[in-house]
Amino acid sequence: MRVLLTGHKGYLGTVMAPVLAAAGHEVVGLDSGLFEDCLLGPAPADPAGFQVDLRELTLEHVSNVDAVIHLAALSNDPLGSLAPELTYDINHHASVKLAKLAKEAGVSRYLYASTCSVYGASGGDGLVNEDAPLKPVTPYAESKVRVEAEVHELADDDFTPVYMRNATAFGYSPRLRADIVLNNLTAHAHLSGEVLVLSDGTPWRPLVHAQDIARAFTAALAAPKEAVHNKAFNIGTEQNNVTVAEIAQEVVEAVPGSKLRITGEAGADPRSYRVDFSRFREAIPGFDCEWSVKDGAVELIEAYRKYGLDKDAFSQVFTRLAWLRHQGAAGIVDESLRRHR
Repeated sequence: MRVLLTGHKGYLGTVMAPVLAAAGHEVVGLDSGLFEDCLLGPAPADPAGFQVDLRELTLEHVSNVDAVIHLAALSNDPLGSLAPELTYDINHHASVKLAKLAKEAGVSRYLYASTCSVYGASGGDGLVNEDAPLKPVTPYAESKVRVEAEVHELADDDFTPVYMRNATAFGYSPRLRADIVLNNLTAHAHLSGEVLVLSDGTPWRPLVHAQDIARAFTAALAAPKEAVHNKAFNIGTEQNNVTVAEIAQEVVEAVPGSKLRITGEAGADPRSYRVDFSRFREAIPGFDCEWSVKDGAVELIEAYRKYGLDKDAFSQVFTRLAWLRHQGAAGIVDESLRRHR
């Protein structure tokens, strides 16, 4: 297929583009460029495409493609809470507009990167599946719920949307994010020798490697229509349903000499959920995630050492909110998060 990949210069998109290409697809990128300079290691060979803000899309951007994979978003809870109106403009309204344009252009499949954080306040020890009540606790998660609901109404015989509810991502990407839990804890251990947990460590988190997300989207792209049409799927594996304290312990074991410190200073975290991922495995026979949390911690510490992650880059370049503030102060990004260079 000829596939439009939005957010192709982001954390997940940078990993997904070569996976799609290796599967034989022609990838057309679309990205605003907000995070293209957030590099750890060699710059990747990005696919050709458009540099455009998601809010400025036209029919031209979705013409002559067979499918759209929509990753682009403000993907950070603190940022979403700081500027909720921008989160809804970009993550909600622009995402629905993209789906409508894609349908108008004759695109047959629209894979939407949703999130397991739509279950945010589920709590308890039971596994939540795709039919569980949606209880988002952040503007980011709420925006995903709204998009799913509105795009659901667009589905018809010629337009197949699929809602990929990714677990919390982890793992190395050339365009790193260090503000997601495993990546963050491993970076802190690398830089300080301490695995620092600010919550009490008890909340459950489902995790999934960026490579496994890429493989899942590639599988959904090629799946028979009847297997995926207008359906939501949790993306991850039950083996990676872990508490924050368990994630931290994996980091301790991956970084010799590091020490675990759980402070609890951030208070109780209402986001706690364990997820059932069986529906996607049933829809896509033979698919399963390959990466464990342990594997990811080892991969990350090796990358941090190899490419020389330092404290300034950790706190300023690979933390989304800090990076955007820096870009704003430099006049590269305006208050609406539009890029001018």
